[in-house]
Amino acid sequence: MKTKTNKTVTSKSTTGIEGLGSESDRQFVPSAEQEQSKPADPTPQASPEPPRSPRADRPPLDWQKRSHNRNLPVPEVLALIRAEAPDLYPVAQVVGRWIWIQFPDRQPPTITGQLSQLGFHWNNKRQVWQHPCGPITVDASPEDPRAKYGVTPAVDVAF
Repeated sequence: MKTKTNKTVTSKSTTGIEGLGSESDRQFVPSAEQEQSKPADPTPQASPEPPRSPRADRPPLDWQKRSHNRNLPVPEVLALIRAEAPDLYPVAQVVGRWIWIQFPDRQPPTITGQLSQLGFHWNNKRQVWQHPCGPITVDASPEDPRAKYGVTPAVDVAF
């Protein structure tokens, strides 16, 4: 089996004649003249910040509890929202067998973490937090479910 090895780039080509190297060789290796002609940067460069985890500001999730919550039926999810997140209960809507929560603006990580823990997921297409209230069917409808099933505010649902 052949293996590739890294070769150092020199100003002489394999023919021994200077200046006949490939264009890519000349492109990546600056000449001594180019290095000396670079103006010195008068502003000192700050060391770059260490990369942050995109989830560093979110509360940790109990994935077993989240999975359990995603399989609860509508009345139990509404009771769970009322008990664990009473501020979210008035904005919850029942759409078919799903519960949707929509906000006018982006919510802080504490709210989104709470929604996720309750079993909700973000639907980027519809811009809502959705809870499936049971197993998800594979055959998703291309129609807007709000038009097909109607919207019932959670406070109007009797359970």
